[in-house]
Amino acid sequence: MEMVADDRRFNKKIINQKQDKMELTDIIKEENIVVQKSKLLTDNVMHYCPGCTHGVVHKLIAEVIEELGIQDKTVGVSPVGCSVFAYNYIDIDWAEAAHGRAPAVATAISRLDPEKYVFTYQGDGDLASIGCAEIMHACNRGENIVVVFINNAIYGMTGGQMAPTTLLGQVTSTTPYGRDAKLNGFPMKITELLAQLDGTCYVTRQSADTPGAVRKTKTALKKAFQNTRLQKGVSFVEVVGTCNSGWKMTPVDSNKWMRENMFKKYPLGDIKDI
Repeated sequence: MEMVADDRRFNKKIINQKQDKMELTDIIKEENIVVQKSKLLTDNVMHYCPGCTHGVVHKLIAEVIEELGIQDKTVGVSPVGCSVFAYNYIDIDWAEAAHGRAPAVATAISRLDPEKYVFTYQGDGDLASIGCAEIMHACNRGENIVVVFINNAIYGMTGGQMAPTTLLGQVTSTTPYGRDAKLNGFPMKITELLAQLDGTCYVTRQSADTPGAVRKTKTALKKAFQNTRLQKGVSFVEVVGTCNSGWKMTPVDSNKWMRENMFKKYPLGDIKDI
């Protein structure tokens, strides 16, 4: 009799465990979701190298646009560079610009359709070198646009050449012995230059190397797009990033090198906010 009673208790315990077992469908409910892929990100596989900062920033831009509910009102402008295929990854309207000319194209779009949220997405070679005149004058005019500037101190797509933001002593394909100030000039702090112009309302420098840094960058991007709604002028968001393929380092070593070298020359934080 005792054995029968034990069996019954055991069977009852098994039944209760089955009843208490939570199914996967019980967990994956909208109210239980902590984070998910933005609906604006397409299913296309990104062409960026593993460890590249571009993918993170693309994700943040998509999230900000979705959270603000402005997908049908946003136009991105991508020029020549690693971000030339950005239109493949974020499901909004896009325009392609010639090398360095994204601010000029963004100016036209913003003026022709003032209700649009217009932003450019540019690298250091594109913005600070061949496009230096365009970004300077767009900022001086106070065009109502957002500029996202990825600074990895090198030409990534074209073979790892020296960029205006390349650090002194930094080895690139065109400075094999390191950047020499006497020969190549000094690294350009383009963001600080633009902050001095009256047409810029928000100028900040962020990064994406840690979860905390990613959150700060997202906050900066959201503020920039909100400034567009307020017609405040140019909002300029620089993101100091890595190019591990151009730097010839692993992604981990690239982040370490960036923190030890890039952040000294390009300190993070808000530079202008009016």
